[in-house]
Amino acid sequence: MPRRIRNHSLFTWLYPGMHIKRWLLLLVVGMTLLSLGAAYLFREAYLAYDFPGVAHYLTLQMIPRWARGIIFVSVALGAVGIAFWKLNQSLLYAVVRPGARNGSMAQSLYAKRVLSRGPRVVAIGGGTGLSVLLRGLKEYTSNLTAIVTVADDGGSSGRLRQDFGVVAPGDIRQCVAALAEAEPLMSRLFQYRFGTGDGLQGHSFGNLFIVAMANVTGNFETAIHEASRVLNVRGTILPSTLVDVTLSARTQDDELVHGEHNITEHGARIRELFLNPADAEAHPDAVRAILNADLVVVGPGSLYTSVLPNLLVEDLRKAMLSTSAHRLFVCNVATEHGETDDFGVADFIEALERHTVAGLVDTVIANSNVRALPAELQAEPVTLDHPDARVFEHVRVVQADVVSGEDRYRHDVQKLAAAVLDVYHGRQNGALEAERKPSDEAVLLTR
Repeated sequence: MPRRIRNHSLFTWLYPGMHIKRWLLLLVVGMTLLSLGAAYLFREAYLAYDFPGVAHYLTLQMIPRWARGIIFVSVALGAVGIAFWKLNQSLLYAVVRPGARNGSMAQSLYAKRVLSRGPRVVAIGGGTGLSVLLRGLKEYTSNLTAIVTVADDGGSSGRLRQDFGVVAPGDIRQCVAALAEAEPLMSRLFQYRFGTGDGLQGHSFGNLFIVAMANVTGNFETAIHEASRVLNVRGTILPSTLVDVTLSARTQDDELVHGEHNITEHGARIRELFLNPADAEAHPDAVRAILNADLVVVGPGSLYTSVLPNLLVEDLRKAMLSTSAHRLFVCNVATEHGETDDFGVADFIEALERHTVAGLVDTVIANSNVRALPAELQAEPVTLDHPDARVFEHVRVVQADVVSGEDRYRHDVQKLAAAVLDVYHGRQNGALEAERKPSDEAVLLTR
């Protein structure tokens, strides 16, 4: 009950940075002066005129003055409370859509005024991992940019890419749903997947919506923007590239596998990952977001099919080397069958740097709450093995309990966001290493 009271919208008005308390104080001072002035006038009127006997009872003169004061103050406080409550509801009706998760004027103002001053965070990845990260971070800042892989060629996204020649919408759809502030029903609708229907089975409504919007507007970027506007998305969602790319891999047996879907199903140990075409240009706004960020977060997600495809885009990799932002890698809490079998934290870092460059990230968040996983998942928890390995010499590893208590195969939304912000604030307060100088190989992109 105390938590419910503390989280009530009336208390939100008192949060720091709302620019409300000063005006509430002025209002209280003004009402107090008004009450004192009225009291003086009534006292003079009472002394100067003879009022009928009923006034004796209306002014409660039959009870002590201190009791009268308590009664009048209590009634006044109750009236002010009801007035604020009803005023909040009236203003809410005009400004906030009924049923929205930001269901009060105070919460809406808090999101606009306070969260807009949060750190500029860029999240790079795709799939479920990126959406989990975004759901947590949006409670701390609205200055979010999600840079999403577009190499997906399986399922609904693959069919739409083949039929319409569009950028894969699946991972973008998940980010839109994660950052949406619209009614829960709208988010559920956007994630709805058709189970039957000739030509519709397997398709997600959100994917169809984005592709239809792209055809209506004639531009995939505009389609993402309009979809974000409809669902009141907090932040910006950008594809890593607008080029029609194909993800390819070379296995340890020197076999070439083409297509993200085929790579996942093949299940062989991956030696090398690359894009076709290799010179695909990054989205200019994605490059700009990385260069202007306070914090860049890579992962979590499928290492080879969700995370690395973004960093294989050369312009994004160069922007990562050039940015002054702190660069953070979120390691998965569990291995993924067919991609990262038997991987530990060191293996994730080694694979990341083997496909990019050593020193691409400054800090790694690794899960400290390690427990066995059910056998049917065909996965193992990712552990901090070989703590003295060479790969850790230039990367700071932060251990934190970030695993979900309900699904130990995935991160917990709140725990992960808190760990990420702890790293950011630790750097801001000088708890982390000294400011990193940009790499000599870095090329500052100014487009």
